[in-house]
Amino acid sequence: MGEAVEILLTNGFSNFYEKTEPKLIINNNNNNNQKDSCWYEEVIDVDLKWSFALNSVLHEGTSEYQDIALLDTKRFGKVLVIDGKMQSAEIDEFIYHECLIHPALLCHPNPKTVFIMGGGEGSTAREALKHTSVDKVVMCDIDQEVVDFCRRYLTVNQEAFCHNKLDLVINDAQAELEQRTEKFDIIVGDLADPVEGGPCYQLYTKCFYERILKPKLKSNGIFVTQAGPAGIFTHKEVFTSIYNTTKQVFKYVMAYTAHIPSFADTWGWVMASDQPFSVNAEEIDKRIKERIDGELLYLSGALFVSSTTLNKTVALSLLKETHVYTKEDARFIHGHGVANRH
Repeated sequence: MGEAVEILLTNGFSNFYEKTEPKLIINNNNNNNQKDSCWYEEVIDVDLKWSFALNSVLHEGTSEYQDIALLDTKRFGKVLVIDGKMQSAEIDEFIYHECLIHPALLCHPNPKTVFIMGGGEGSTAREALKHTSVDKVVMCDIDQEVVDFCRRYLTVNQEAFCHNKLDLVINDAQAELEQRTEKFDIIVGDLADPVEGGPCYQLYTKCFYERILKPKLKSNGIFVTQAGPAGIFTHKEVFTSIYNTTKQVFKYVMAYTAHIPSFADTWGWVMASDQPFSVNAEEIDKRIKERIDGELLYLSGALFVSSTTLNKTVALSLLKETHVYTKEDARFIHGHGVANRH
């Protein structure tokens, strides 16, 4: 039997119906005074929702690993939703992906090889391929269905998917790293948020970083990962734990944040290496000019340096955090993956 999906109606009552692939909560607005008639609701927490007016649902399905939806929203354009969580929005995804990719590659003296864990929509690979020094980008995503419909619908990344420097692999990132013999200059964690029952939370653990990921980095290599919401009210969900876990494995660890409008929150990233990060704003701007083919829309040297200065509450939480991510003691953001619904 499928899970009951709630459809919220404007009369204040809820309709429930059985569906084998439950993913979307749609609010049907029948008020004639409002032009928008259909809304998608993302459950942020038990007492908080974030709504988007829709033009249409482009794709909805359940793969072997996760619930997937591609929505055409009125405000944010095409939006990728996995396990009920916004992953990327067409209108502002450049903020997330520039912050994820460029700081690590610009801090590295001469990045040649990049391994991306996840990144099925292609935007992370697109940004990495802008670096003229890069010879090879391996993008390893576990979910063929996500990759297929992103290639079909996200036209902005079609050139990246066809690039001769891209090696697209459909596999579990842990298994793929274990079986590869080469080492990489940069390893990127562009994974879905850790939700209970989801496919990705084990790739945030100390064991994975220490035993599998770090040995696949070159001696001056850099690891960078998305680290979840980092807002004043949300940073303790997973951000501080991912930061502290990374500190147990690498000598030098840096956290930085940016506001993502479509996420309705500040987002966090963690960058780590056994070599110190010593470049300043001027040097970053110089490397952007020399190394990157194309224009960045968000990141500059000064902006990146400022993004590492966190507000007092978040900075103190990072200092005080003691939790270390393990398979047995993981933290999750609100929500559930496919495995937790059977």
